[in-house]
Amino acid sequence: MNKESSRSHSVFTMMLESKETNDGLINYKISRFHIIDLAGSERQKATDTAGGRLKEAGMINKSLSALGNVINSLVDISEGKSRYVHYRDSKLTFLLKDSLGGNSKTCMIACISPSNTAFGETLSTLKFAQRAK
Repeated sequence: MNKESSRSHSVFTMMLESKETNDGLINYKISRFHIIDLAGSERQKATDTAGGRLKEAGMINKSLSALGNVINSLVDISEGKSRYVHYRDSKLTFLLKDSLGGNSKTCMIACISPSNTAFGETLSTLKFAQRAK
């Protein structure tokens, strides 16, 4: 992690609404596009974070963990298991509830590092992306 890195998730939401009238009936369609940049998890020992940065890193890791738990629950449901999905465990999962478990199409792009020093984070990211498919 570099010192100028923003340690936060970024969410951009665009809503499209259309209105169509046929024979006096009004048909509304609403679509949401979420573009999300998730802050990566990090190992606190490896980056020597302290103070406010340590607290930020802990909150980011907690949020990513909640997202992973929601994805695991949805995978279990798709395999026929009965599970409760904990969307309310983080603001991120609550915001993305419709995109994750609703009638939607979702695409994930996982950014990884070729560096040997980032092997653990790279492997963790790839496992996360594999679970999410």
